[in-house]
Amino acid sequence: MDFGIAGRRALVCASSSGLGKACAISLSGEGVEVWINGRDAERLEAAAVEIEALTGRRPHTFVADIDTAEGRATALAACPEPDILVCNSGGPKPGRLADWTETAWSDVVAAKMISPILLIQTVIGGMRQRGFGRVVAITSAMVKTPKFPMALSTGPRAGLTAFCKALAGEVAGDGVTVNCILPEKIETDRLAQMTRSLARARQIDEAAARAEMVGSIPAGRFGRPSELGDACAFLCSDRAGYITGQNLQLDGGAYGGLI
Repeated sequence: MDFGIAGRRALVCASSSGLGKACAISLSGEGVEVWINGRDAERLEAAAVEIEALTGRRPHTFVADIDTAEGRATALAACPEPDILVCNSGGPKPGRLADWTETAWSDVVAAKMISPILLIQTVIGGMRQRGFGRVVAITSAMVKTPKFPMALSTGPRAGLTAFCKALAGEVAGDGVTVNCILPEKIETDRLAQMTRSLARARQIDEAAARAEMVGSIPAGRFGRPSELGDACAFLCSDRAGYITGQNLQLDGGAYGGLI
């Protein structure tokens, strides 16, 4: 299937590793001109080399922390008129109620909700004028099924998800779609971190913790980053122009709700 987006420009946030890199690989494989970023120049260069080896196209790179105003400015200077924006960022570690101070809440809301919203606001006008745009926000399956240890992460991501839903109806008539991907238990460094946390909490080894986590997934395995990347590329495709305001769950069937 031809996704019809070869030659489009994509800004993929937090893309030197993990889910962001997976999206960059899938988009580059469709002929999209991709900009990637990260905070570590060495890791960013390694990602660029990998993407070029896999797709035959070297992405543009820029070092920036996308959660900050300075990082957003750097991103927009590098790619001022993206046709595709993939909002992605790492989340805070699991925690306890006593740990979540006013400062902690303010910082995470600013980084994980307000920062991507401001980035979307900056580029959405150009997308509307050009008659084509794709915004995909990678949030979390826990915006539908919150777990308290992850509340510091889930709260701001739920706010971002709600904003994307509200925005989708405003811009659909101009050829712009806005969707969210809600991942759970995808094989990334963050999953490895969560496995170690569970092992410590249960006082078991990591293999047992991993088996316990897999046991909750009907598919019987963790998700592959490439599966999320390909889902993102499809949502960004010309073929998906009638899909907007949706929250796509990627969880191997773990979500038990109807809607």
